[in-house]
Amino acid sequence: MAHHVHSMAYVNEVPWHGLGNQLTKKQSIEVWAQQAGMAFDIKESPVRFMTESAGSLGAIMSFPEQKVLYRSDTKAALSVVSNRYQVVQPREILEFYRDLTEISGFELETAGVLKEGRKVWALAKTNHSTELKGKDTVNGYLLLATACDGTLATTAQFTSVRVCCHNTLAVALNGSNNAIKVPHNTTFDAQTVKRQLGISVTSWDEFMYRMKMLSERKLKSIEVSRFLLNVFTDSNSASTGLSNERAIKKVEELFNGQGKGSELASSKNSSWGILNAVTQYVDHERRAKSIDHRLDSAWFGNGASIKQKAMDQAILTIN
Repeated sequence: MAHHVHSMAYVNEVPWHGLGNQLTKKQSIEVWAQQAGMAFDIKESPVRFMTESAGSLGAIMSFPEQKVLYRSDTKAALSVVSNRYQVVQPREILEFYRDLTEISGFELETAGVLKEGRKVWALAKTNHSTELKGKDTVNGYLLLATACDGTLATTAQFTSVRVCCHNTLAVALNGSNNAIKVPHNTTFDAQTVKRQLGISVTSWDEFMYRMKMLSERKLKSIEVSRFLLNVFTDSNSASTGLSNERAIKKVEELFNGQGKGSELASSKNSSWGILNAVTQYVDHERRAKSIDHRLDSAWFGNGASIKQKAMDQAILTIN
């Protein structure tokens, strides 16, 4: 299968998709920009069109309500957006982490470009880490991403990554995903976002307290079946009982021993185990057109919605 991750860089272990330029630790933001393919600007140009007159070309006209966004390096067109659209440059995504890495002990771990430059992201490891029973380590990360095609607001999100399987979960509590989203009709202010995130940092301890409770909650087979039906039944077709039987079968297999980390004491027959089975399915097993579609879905799209639905169901088992 061809991949469409345009470019990326990473430190530490090779990412699950096996792509990217490996860097040594503590590289500068400038090196990250070059190696992650983010050393370009998004330029703007007016929308113009050519009229026809009696079978021949006519005048070149402008459409002032919209503009074309394109790459400064390749000149490739990225999207057509409203004139009110505020662009966030790829370098701004990396620059967001400069003081966090130089002063606050964060470590950039992956960064890159999706969809030929339409979407960019960076992921940094924070100072937060917890170990569940059975030496099941979960680390805290901060994800920042943006898109220039109208598909994603500039979004800062605390995320957990389970070390044994690289499963990712948004740090979410009480139905809120604790993400800071800056619409593209407003100006992105990095310092304001960091101040807002500062409040959310305290959520890590509460989040991991909930995860520990999930690891202690043992599920009966009937509860597992009900859990998966609730997650994988389309709400639009709930009245007819239509569910994704293929997904349910695969997640059951992952939960019952085939999943990475499924035999750890924290996971075996527990709510934490079934949550991670769903997460592994979304992050690593689910069918996808390409690698960037899988990554995009797992972090921002339908995959992220499935994981949030599983999180909500898991929390119900301990309430």
